[in-house]
Amino acid sequence: MESVLELRKFVAPEFIFGSGARLLVGRYAKNFGARKVLIVTDPDIRGSGLVNPVFDALKDEKIDYEIYSDIKSNPTALQVMEGAKVYLNENCNFIVAVGGGSAMDCAKAIGIVSSNKKEVNEFEGVDKVQIPSPPLICIPTTAGSAADVSQFAIITDSRRKLKMAIVSKTVVPDVALIDPETTLTMDRSLTINTGFDVLSHAVEAFVSNASSPITDLHALEAIKLVASNLIPVSNDLGNIDLRAKMMLSSLNAGLAFSNASLGLVHAMAHSLGGFLDLPHGECNALLLDHVVGFNFDEESRKYKEIARALGLEIDGMNDEEIKITLINGIRDLKAEADVNYSLKDVGVTASDIPELAGKAMNDACIITNPRRPTQKDVEEIFKNAL
Repeated sequence: MESVLELRKFVAPEFIFGSGARLLVGRYAKNFGARKVLIVTDPDIRGSGLVNPVFDALKDEKIDYEIYSDIKSNPTALQVMEGAKVYLNENCNFIVAVGGGSAMDCAKAIGIVSSNKKEVNEFEGVDKVQIPSPPLICIPTTAGSAADVSQFAIITDSRRKLKMAIVSKTVVPDVALIDPETTLTMDRSLTINTGFDVLSHAVEAFVSNASSPITDLHALEAIKLVASNLIPVSNDLGNIDLRAKMMLSSLNAGLAFSNASLGLVHAMAHSLGGFLDLPHGECNALLLDHVVGFNFDEESRKYKEIARALGLEIDGMNDEEIKITLINGIRDLKAEADVNYSLKDVGVTASDIPELAGKAMNDACIITNPRRPTQKDVEEIFKNAL
């Protein structure tokens, strides 16, 4: 069991949480000396009007801005390089991201490409960024990725058909303006997918071999909040109180995984999402119970705590019974959320598995998985999830 005295660092940006937080963007940009802002968003967010208050807040402070919205749900290296070109050509000195994980990850990568004048794939891995990004404010519009508080940026390399993990303190935003009102436009599918992303973040951070008592607090609270609010909010999409609880869950999970890192679920999900261009949260949902089954015996004490946080009754059970109860509990949650399908249903074939497993083995997230898997282990988990 890990000692409380073991050295651990905890990195987090300044964040404002609550209704109307997004309206403070002009004041914060001015305080940071913004002259011209690159607003990074996506076409759906722009079309929904969620970014309009940001325009207004910047105008109120007489701050000029340029918009870059040519990104999709899994931002590519090419889109990052195009965005950096706009940032530099327009002589910007500040970035504001408005959107889900895709917009925020793209904005982070645009920042480090602009400051380092390098190709984005040169930053793949851990601590590969030499010069920090320009100042960055993130305004999340989903309760899921927590890119607004994390040290991660995930970018798709279309050539290699995989998602690159960039892990660095330099991609932690300067400020996160976390406003639950922005999530009211999310449909049921996006609400569920991002909810399972939160649950996967929290579970993986809690059992990570880099976890600490501080990250554990946040991870467990995130699990409890997801367990009690994901299904209710998916059935009552306009309920701002439930939306706020899911946003708080996402924030807690983000603070946990940004500092404890992740594990095999995310390594496999990055491989899968890059290969088939699938939503990240959906990939996590399809893999989570299978990876829990693989990892359980290595970290049974912590998985018992996860089971209790999910509200499962495990008193008097032995480890094997608890493992089955936890796996079934996750599957029951998936069934309630209509995630009652498999990898085969989203287009994975048996012949894809060696390539998918090989890419997962090279993902940075695998390093902190509590059980070190072999290529064969990962192939077996993919097969079980078919």
